[in-house]
Amino acid sequence: MHVDTARSDYGLVTQLFHWVTAILVVAAYFLGPGGREQRAFSPSMETTRDLHETLGITVFVIVLLRILWRLFEGEVEHPGMASWISYSSKFFHLLLYALLLSIPATAIVGTWLQGHPLTLLVGEFGPFLTQAHDLGTSVMEIHTTLGDVIVWMAGLHAAVAIGHHFFLRDRVLVSMLPEWLIQPRSASRSKSAHIGT
Repeated sequence: MHVDTARSDYGLVTQLFHWVTAILVVAAYFLGPGGREQRAFSPSMETTRDLHETLGITVFVIVLLRILWRLFEGEVEHPGMASWISYSSKFFHLLLYALLLSIPATAIVGTWLQGHPLTLLVGEFGPFLTQAHDLGTSVMEIHTTLGDVIVWMAGLHAAVAIGHHFFLRDRVLVSMLPEWLIQPRSASRSKSAHIGT
């Protein structure tokens, strides 16, 4: 069921999905064990690896839930936005969704192919694939590359949103901010305008 509601701001649930995902992605990136397989799966990196993989799986689940939620919430419209900007935005978001799903997926597949279990804070899972170590190593290299790519894309995403706010002066950035964060500024501006008159 798709609820078609035309509005210019995202709902609270979508905002939560967005910001929680952003925080988890950054945390997972900086908590990544990194390095070669021997280092990443060494006993000294166990806690770091557990946190990294738990965060990655959490991101995977949240993104799936966000996609399902979007089917119910409907589209957010930004009146006056040029069509090429709108289409570019949709394409960019599709790329982000693809990365957010493929990064944890490649981590799981690569880890199992290398013969290691998926180690989360709640326990170990697998490996549930027939070991193919060289292939697993290649998949993990793809995982690492995609992780670097999404950080750069997230930075670009933030820069574009800021550009919309300060240069195009539309509601693209504001639409993803909670109402309690926007209201004080709006009230302050209204008060200043009233004093000026």
